[in-house]
Amino acid sequence: MVNYYCEYCGTKSSSINSLTAGSCIRHPEGKGRHKLYEGSEKSKYQCKYCGTSASSISSLTAGTCIRHPKGSAKGKHSPTL
Repeated sequence: MVNYYCEYCGTKSSSINSLTAGSCIRHPEGKGRHKLYEGSEKSKYQCKYCGTSASSISSLTAGTCIRHPKGSAKGKHSPTL
């Protein structure tokens, strides 16, 4: 069984349609839908801006990123592909 994940919050779904139909609590614009993470499943996920790593996308994207283009006050970690 293949799992699909949201790039913004790490929500897991068994289909792309059900994933992208749902609202995302960590969407960068405040309101919006889940965005499909197009990378593969990994044992560690790294932030593309600062290199911080975590064992899940959900754990990674929960923290603010000091090197995020929107600034550390607004930007969250974002997983590399």
